[in-house]
Amino acid sequence: MPITKATLTDVSELNVLVNSAYRGETSKKGWTTEAHLLDGLRIDEATLKSYFDDPKITILKNTENSGEITGCVYLEFRASKLYVGMFSVSPLLQGKGTGRDLLLAAETYAIQLNCHTLTITVISTRSELISWYERRGFKATGETEPFHHGTKFGIPKQPIELIVMEKNV
Repeated sequence: MPITKATLTDVSELNVLVNSAYRGETSKKGWTTEAHLLDGLRIDEATLKSYFDDPKITILKNTENSGEITGCVYLEFRASKLYVGMFSVSPLLQGKGTGRDLLLAAETYAIQLNCHTLTITVISTRSELISWYERRGFKATGETEPFHHGTKFGIPKQPIELIVMEKNV
């Protein structure tokens, strides 16, 4: 299961993967679902395509031997930190190490950029997800951010706040 950089030709498959990991009935088969917190899409193809036009953004993908993309992570170089987002694993394959492998690949990528801090934002009520990141060395910074304005990344069913977590690599 190699982890490589995604390309523009992967957009349609990435779109299906990310939305299946976070929203809708399929997402409920995994533990990373946000379907109880948000309606709508997590991402759309136009937004994904735009990421490939930004030199600060890289998307890594995990590909099965069959060629199917089963995981991905969005990485954005922000000053001296590497932001980790859109972290997605197929709901049917969660708990088998793909997420851990993607996170290790993100750490390796950060080091290649001479970047020594990974930063993420996590929905504050997602205690199981926060714990997962803590077990991998992330710590809450004490900072919070509001959820995205508008409906581009989903429609909140309740007020949502994001906590900022970081890990030194």
